[in-house]
Amino acid sequence: MKSRFQIYDTVLASMLVSALLLVAGVVGPALAQDALPSWNDTGAKTRIIDFVKATINEGGEGYVAPEDRIAVFDNDGTLWSEQPIYFQFAFMLDRVKTLASQHPEWKAKEPFKSILGGDPVGALKGGEKGIVELAMTTHSGMTSDQFSKIVTDWFASARHPKTGKPYDEMTFVPMRELLDYLRSNGFKTYIVSGGGVEFMRPMTEKMYDIPPEQVVGSTITTEYALVGDVPVLRRLPKIDFVDDGKGKPSGINKFIGRKPIFVAGNSDGDYEMLRWVTAAKGPGFAMIVHHTDDVREVAYDRQSPIGKLDKALNEAGRRNWLIVDMKADWKKVFAFEN
Repeated sequence: MKSRFQIYDTVLASMLVSALLLVAGVVGPALAQDALPSWNDTGAKTRIIDFVKATINEGGEGYVAPEDRIAVFDNDGTLWSEQPIYFQFAFMLDRVKTLASQHPEWKAKEPFKSILGGDPVGALKGGEKGIVELAMTTHSGMTSDQFSKIVTDWFASARHPKTGKPYDEMTFVPMRELLDYLRSNGFKTYIVSGGGVEFMRPMTEKMYDIPPEQVVGSTITTEYALVGDVPVLRRLPKIDFVDDGKGKPSGINKFIGRKPIFVAGNSDGDYEMLRWVTAAKGPGFAMIVHHTDDVREVAYDRQSPIGKLDKALNEAGRRNWLIVDMKADWKKVFAFEN
């Protein structure tokens, strides 16, 4: 019979071997336990885990070198909620109200008239032109540092119109777990979104552990200027780059410089990115977050004016894109759920 000291030595040796295996990468830390606890044990979770296991299995057919383990995620509707309105549009509405005292002419000019009259839907009747004017008015005329502070302060005080929660609590827990899971297995995670890059960057590190330099988004023109003797970047009322639809693959190529092997989106605005990532030879994984839960979040797809999912949903099956059913595949959506 072993003495308690021999038993202790055996257990200690076993723990040491396990630790060495983890350090050596033989057993990834995320694979040693349930790394996606907010996901139900469905086929969606299995497909994700199987893909990741294959990419880290050195010598296996699906192995991918760490430097090529690039994962890109859309933001609106994929990482955080986008209904009933985009976060950035809510920010624009609040900025108009803040700036209104400096612009008495807005009382008779759309889209500002509708916003100040309590009719945000009316502000959308001007179409793309009206939205662009709204964005240019509320996002320019200051330095990049000033804009970053305005955004940070807004997130600290603004509340989501449906839940009443701070906007930084409206992120999807299962997707944050997925980001962590990928990173723990050697992936580098990026946001590739149609949203304004300088609207997202002040918050993405806090929300998702994604640093500003790993955020790709739409931009307005900035120019170098001196304020007194201080160099600044001044934001101009001019669109520089729209990171949506066909712009997403271009943005990835321009700002990341490596083709991703993992991509996640939720709408037809991600269609070209999904196609491009999965068209390459070798490993490639695409997933679509399908908003099917009208109790914990909002159910929408083909007819929605925000986050429309139609073409990508039609083609997902034949292109082997994973459809993540929010209602069926997620145990919880938000951290504040009971």
